Amino acid sequence: MKTNLKLAWRNIWRNRRRTLITVASIFFGVLLSTFMTSMQEGTYSKMIDNVVSFYSGYIQIHQNDYWDNKTIEYTFQPNDSLIQVLQENQEITSYVPRLESFTLMSYENSTKGAALIGIDPTKENQMTNLSRWVEKGQYLKQGDDGILLPVNLAKNLGVNLNDTLVLISQGYHGASAAALFPVKGILKFPSPAMNNLGGYIDIKAAQEFFSVPEKLTSLVLMIDDYSKVNQIKHQLQTELKDRYEIMTWDEMDPVTKNMIEADRSGAYLTKGILYALVGFGIFGTVIMMIAERRKEMGIMIAIGMQKSRLSKILFYETTLIGLIGVIFGFAISLPFIIYLVYHPIPLTGEAAKAYEQFGLEAVMYFSAKWFIFARQVLVIFILTMVVYLYPLFKTYRLKLTEALHS
Repeated sequence: MKTNLKLAWRNIWRNRRRTLITVASIFFGVLLSTFMTSMQEGTYSKMIDNVVSFYSGYIQIHQNDYWDNKTIEYTFQPNDSLIQVLQENQEITSYVPRLESFTLMSYENSTKGAALIGIDPTKENQMTNLSRWVEKGQYLKQGDDGILLPVNLAKNLGVNLNDTLVLISQGYHGASAAALFPVKGILKFPSPAMNNLGGYIDIKAAQEFFSVPEKLTSLVLMIDDYSKVNQIKHQLQTELKDRYEIMTWDEMDPVTKNMIEADRSGAYLTKGILYALVGFGIFGTVIMMIAERRKEMGIMIAIGMQKSRLSKILFYETTLIGLIGVIFGFAISLPFIIYLVYHPIPLTGEAAKAYEQFGLEAVMYFSAKWFIFARQVLVIFILTMVVYLYPLFKTYRLKLTEALHS
């Protein structure tokens, strides 16, 4: 094997220009593909983080069948064993309680139906940074009896700061729910959907309003790494059995998930074309190499070299060319990507405005996850195996007399 590798190494440098051109095509293929994949994964990670930190969280725990019904009847009281499971899981960074249901909001002659969301003001702000979106008035404090309204809902009701809203709904087991809440703040979100969602009140006030003391409709969980969402969900299901309904962000928000999957599919097509060009570059080199060395290969077989050994040498030559291109691609792309992870690219102009309209930071993020680089090795290896079929076929079909007279 050592002798075969030495022969292969010498052979690929007999025509330096052709080898360098092929290595360059692999190098740029690896560089562009790594850059594109890193940018995609970094952007997806930030997009998901923005989506979940606005409202849904990465994972939610509900009473069984709550998501299909979404009524106050499907509430639960988090017991010590549940809290202990959440606290012992090192991947869960925080959990936020919520109590949500539908209510009618009325002011003078205007009445609108909307969600009423009971929150722990401190924990909610740590997760969603809700106070950031207070355009007028003040954010809620623990024990407040006021309500925060999104700007579109406030406009439709015709209310302003310090106006008093009448809230009417149905409480637990059909109990009447009615109360007065002064408007303490007006929220303006970058997302139009959030500006119509509903009002926020202190969770204790919500529990009293709906007659469900100490009960919640959901516990919203945050984690460090979105790629571990399904793993953490499985761990929770194993520990909590079937006592609760556990849902991930993509199950609650399939629109964002489908958008990311569609974008990934488009990127696969682009990278497929890029790797096809790299593959044809390697293939062209191998065709020229076989054509130029046909007589030489005939002489080697004539003096006793077995075709199996000759095919091994050709395999090593093809592999070495691919390996050199990949190594150079890694040598340049790895520090480049790591730098971009810590120094993301700020966007300007129309692109920045488009990002900001969706409540996203106008920055292009990157990721340095291991699979981004490992995937290049796998793809180049597969390309090398496919290209190697040609010299393998030509070697075993080589006719000695024709090769010696070529």
